[in-house]
Amino acid sequence: MIELFRQAGALLEGHFVLSSGLHTGTYLQCAIALESPEMAATFGEAIAARVLDDQIETRASPAIGGIIIGYEVARNLDARFIWTEREEGRMTLRRGFSVRRGERILVVEDVITTGGSTRETINALSEAGAEVVAAASIIDRSGGKADVGVPLFSLSTLEVPAVTPFDCQACQRGEVAIKPGSRKTVSSEL
Repeated sequence: MIELFRQAGALLEGHFVLSSGLHTGTYLQCAIALESPEMAATFGEAIAARVLDDQIETRASPAIGGIIIGYEVARNLDARFIWTEREEGRMTLRRGFSVRRGERILVVEDVITTGGSTRETINALSEAGAEVVAAASIIDRSGGKADVGVPLFSLSTLEVPAVTPFDCQACQRGEVAIKPGSRKTVSSEL
Protein backbone atom coordinates (compact mmCIF):
# COMPACT_ATOMS: atom_id res chain seq x y z
CA MET A 1 0.00 0.00 0.00
CA ILE A 2 2.77 2.42 0.88
CA GLU A 3 4.45 1.77 -2.47
CA LEU A 4 1.17 2.65 -4.22
CA PHE A 5 1.13 5.95 -2.30
CA ARG A 6 4.74 6.58 -3.31
CA GLN A 7 3.98 5.83 -6.99
CA ALA A 8 1.01 8.20 -6.90
CA GLY A 9 3.12 11.00 -5.42
CA ALA A 10 0.96 10.86 -2.29
CA LEU A 11 3.75 10.02 0.18
CA LEU A 12 5.20 13.44 0.96
CA GLU A 13 8.48 14.19 2.73
CA GLY A 14 9.18 17.57 4.34
CA HIS A 15 7.87 19.58 7.31
CA PHE A 16 4.13 19.31 7.87
CA VAL A 17 1.53 20.39 10.42
CA LEU A 18 -1.11 17.75 11.19
CA SER A 19 -4.71 18.57 12.14
CA SER A 20 -3.77 17.88 15.76
CA GLY A 21 -1.17 20.69 15.61
CA LEU A 22 1.70 18.19 15.83
CA HIS A 23 4.52 18.32 13.30
CA THR A 24 5.85 15.46 11.16
CA GLY A 25 8.35 14.87 8.38
CA THR A 26 6.14 12.39 6.49
CA TYR A 27 2.64 13.06 5.22
CA LEU A 28 0.26 10.71 3.42
CA GLN A 29 -1.95 12.78 1.12
CA CYS A 30 -4.86 10.45 0.46
CA ALA A 31 -6.59 12.99 -1.75
CA ILE A 32 -3.76 12.54 -4.28
CA ALA A 33 -3.87 8.73 -4.03
CA LEU A 34 -7.67 8.66 -4.33
CA GLU A 35 -7.89 11.03 -7.30
CA SER A 36 -7.28 7.94 -9.41
CA PRO A 37 -10.55 5.99 -9.71
CA GLU A 38 -8.50 2.84 -10.29
CA MET A 39 -6.51 3.30 -7.07
CA ALA A 40 -9.64 4.20 -5.09
CA ALA A 41 -11.29 1.03 -6.40
CA THR A 42 -8.23 -1.04 -5.47
CA PHE A 43 -8.21 0.26 -1.89
CA GLY A 44 -12.01 -0.08 -1.60
CA GLU A 45 -11.94 -3.66 -2.84
CA ALA A 46 -9.10 -4.56 -0.44
CA ILE A 47 -10.97 -3.17 2.58
CA ALA A 48 -14.24 -4.77 1.45
CA ALA A 49 -12.51 -8.16 1.20
CA ARG A 50 -11.53 -7.85 4.86
CA VAL A 51 -15.09 -7.06 6.03
CA LEU A 52 -17.26 -9.53 4.19
CA ASP A 53 -19.78 -9.56 7.00
CA ASP A 54 -23.44 -9.60 6.05
CA GLN A 55 -24.23 -8.43 9.57
CA ILE A 56 -22.82 -4.97 8.76
CA GLU A 57 -25.61 -3.04 7.06
CA THR A 58 -24.11 0.38 6.37
CA ARG A 59 -20.74 1.99 5.74
CA ALA A 60 -20.11 5.49 7.05
CA SER A 61 -17.19 7.90 6.87
CA PRO A 62 -16.16 11.25 8.29
CA ALA A 63 -16.18 14.07 5.73
CA ILE A 64 -14.19 14.97 3.85
CA GLY A 65 -11.22 12.60 3.85
CA GLY A 66 -13.16 9.37 4.27
CA ILE A 67 -15.88 9.94 1.69
CA ILE A 68 -14.17 8.49 -1.39
CA ILE A 69 -12.82 5.37 0.29
CA GLY A 70 -16.02 4.84 2.30
CA TYR A 71 -18.06 5.00 -0.89
CA GLU A 72 -15.71 2.56 -2.65
CA VAL A 73 -16.00 0.05 0.21
CA ALA A 74 -19.80 0.34 0.15
CA ARG A 75 -19.86 0.01 -3.65
CA ASN A 76 -17.79 -3.16 -3.47
CA LEU A 77 -20.21 -4.61 -0.93
CA ASP A 78 -23.39 -3.25 -2.55
CA ALA A 79 -24.22 -1.50 0.72
CA ARG A 80 -25.65 1.83 1.79
CA PHE A 81 -23.14 4.63 2.37
CA ILE A 82 -23.53 7.76 4.52
CA TRP A 83 -21.15 10.30 6.03
CA THR A 84 -20.85 12.60 8.98
CA GLU A 85 -19.56 16.15 8.90
CA ARG A 86 -18.85 18.93 11.34
CA GLU A 87 -21.54 21.42 12.20
CA GLU A 88 -20.49 24.13 14.63
CA GLY A 89 -17.41 22.09 15.45
CA ARG A 90 -19.28 18.86 16.23
CA MET A 91 -19.46 15.76 14.02
CA THR A 92 -23.06 15.02 13.06
CA LEU A 93 -25.33 13.41 10.50
CA ARG A 94 -26.61 16.00 8.02
CA ARG A 95 -28.09 16.13 4.49
CA GLY A 96 -31.04 14.00 5.51
CA PHE A 97 -28.94 11.00 6.57
CA SER A 98 -30.35 8.97 9.45
CA VAL A 99 -29.81 5.58 11.04
CA ARG A 100 -32.12 3.05 12.65
CA ARG A 101 -31.76 2.04 16.28
CA GLY A 102 -29.30 -0.86 16.32
CA GLU A 103 -28.27 -0.45 12.67
CA ARG A 104 -24.86 -2.13 12.34
CA ILE A 105 -22.26 0.16 10.80
CA LEU A 106 -18.63 -0.03 9.67
CA VAL A 107 -16.82 3.34 9.80
CA VAL A 108 -14.28 3.75 6.98
CA GLU A 109 -11.51 6.36 7.00
CA ASP A 110 -8.63 7.16 4.67
CA VAL A 111 -5.82 7.64 7.22
CA ILE A 112 -5.93 7.14 10.97
CA THR A 113 -3.46 9.33 12.84
CA THR A 114 -4.88 9.85 16.33
CA GLY A 115 -8.30 8.36 15.54
CA GLY A 116 -10.04 11.63 16.42
CA SER A 117 -12.30 11.98 13.36
CA THR A 118 -13.15 8.29 13.48
CA ARG A 119 -14.08 8.49 17.19
CA GLU A 120 -16.19 11.58 16.52
CA THR A 121 -18.00 9.75 13.69
CA ILE A 122 -18.58 6.69 15.90
CA ASN A 123 -19.96 8.92 18.66
CA ALA A 124 -22.32 10.74 16.28
CA LEU A 125 -23.65 7.45 14.88
CA SER A 126 -23.98 5.89 18.34
CA GLU A 127 -25.83 8.94 19.67
CA ALA A 128 -28.23 8.56 16.73
CA GLY A 129 -28.92 4.96 17.81
CA ALA A 130 -26.65 2.94 15.50
CA GLU A 131 -24.30 0.17 16.60
CA VAL A 132 -20.83 0.79 15.20
CA VAL A 133 -19.19 -2.65 15.07
CA ALA A 134 -15.77 -1.82 13.61
CA ALA A 135 -13.64 0.75 11.82
CA ALA A 136 -11.26 0.43 8.88
CA SER A 137 -8.74 2.62 7.10
CA ILE A 138 -6.32 2.48 4.22
CA ILE A 139 -3.42 3.54 6.44
CA ASP A 140 -2.96 3.58 10.21
CA ARG A 141 -0.09 5.97 10.80
CA SER A 142 -0.29 5.56 14.59
CA GLY A 143 1.58 2.27 14.45
CA GLY A 144 -1.51 0.51 15.80
CA LYS A 145 -1.76 2.80 18.86
CA ALA A 146 -4.92 4.71 17.90
CA ASP A 147 -7.92 3.70 20.00
CA VAL A 148 -11.24 4.43 18.32
CA GLY A 149 -13.39 2.46 20.77
CA VAL A 150 -14.22 -0.40 18.36
CA PRO A 151 -12.05 -2.98 16.57
CA LEU A 152 -9.92 -1.23 13.95
CA PHE A 153 -8.08 -2.69 10.98
CA SER A 154 -6.05 -1.05 8.25
CA LEU A 155 -4.57 -2.16 4.97
CA SER A 156 -1.18 -0.86 6.10
CA THR A 157 0.22 0.31 9.42
CA LEU A 158 3.07 2.76 9.85
CA GLU A 159 4.59 4.46 12.83
CA VAL A 160 5.27 8.00 11.69
CA PRO A 161 6.70 10.24 14.42
CA ALA A 162 4.78 13.41 15.21
CA VAL A 163 6.03 15.96 17.73
CA THR A 164 4.96 19.22 19.29
CA PRO A 165 6.19 22.36 17.53
CA PHE A 166 8.44 22.99 20.55
CA ASP A 167 10.15 19.61 20.03
CA CYS A 168 10.28 19.85 16.24
CA GLN A 169 13.84 19.90 14.89
CA ALA A 170 12.68 21.34 11.55
CA CYS A 171 11.13 24.29 13.41
CA GLN A 172 14.35 24.73 15.37
CA ARG A 173 16.20 24.96 12.03
CA GLY A 174 13.74 27.67 10.93
CA GLU A 175 12.02 25.55 8.26
CA VAL A 176 8.46 26.61 7.46
CA ALA A 177 5.81 23.94 8.12
CA ILE A 178 3.02 23.45 5.61
CA LYS A 179 -0.44 22.07 6.30
CA PRO A 180 -1.61 19.91 3.41
CA GLY A 181 -4.66 18.43 5.21
CA SER A 182 -8.28 19.49 5.12
CA ARG A 183 -9.07 20.29 8.73
CA LYS A 184 -8.27 23.47 10.59
CA THR A 185 -5.15 23.04 12.65
CA VAL A 186 -5.12 23.36 16.40
CA SER A 187 -2.31 25.84 17.29
CA SER A 188 0.95 25.01 15.54
CA GLU A 189 3.09 27.76 16.99
CA LEU A 190 5.99 27.32 19.43
